[in-house]
Amino acid sequence: MEKVENNMYVSVHYKGTLNNGEVFDSSEGRMPLEILMGGGQLIKGFEDSLAGMALKEKKTFTLAPEDAYGQREENLLHHFPLSEVPPGVIPEVGQLIGLQMPDGRQVPAQVVQIDNENVTLDLNHPLAGQALTFDIEVVGISNTPTQIQPDSGCGCGCSSSGNCNDGGDCGEGCC
Repeated sequence: MEKVENNMYVSVHYKGTLNNGEVFDSSEGRMPLEILMGGGQLIKGFEDSLAGMALKEKKTFTLAPEDAYGQREENLLHHFPLSEVPPGVIPEVGQLIGLQMPDGRQVPAQVVQIDNENVTLDLNHPLAGQALTFDIEVVGISNTPTQIQPDSGCGCGCSSSGNCNDGGDCGEGCC
């Protein structure tokens, strides 16, 4: 029986919940998540929990903040003068915005406070400081990717220029 190992492509259906039962992410109604094991695409605790699982195996596990998005860090709260907010942007408490870093990366930040002079942004990951519970099922194990990569077409022989009939499922009368 094939087991999940590094350098394998693993497809999983999952549901992630917080301690209060709120679902923060799920693959329900979507294609399963496919990852390259050992590729660093997921939080370490999730990938560690997948290791050694078999096809069709189900598991529930809870990750401590240290194994997920880390603890909240108060030094990641930053105050910016309202005068630095780009014209036409009206920040609102609770809003998520992307900050452009000097190296070109975008970092998500949440507006947590606004007063007459400043806007306070929280650069912690929105799930930092939280334990995360996952229900997962391994639905595929392969040595090669099984899902279509972005801009590579639908996998039915059609080009990425949208030659599938009526945008339907590629298995239904493509080309």
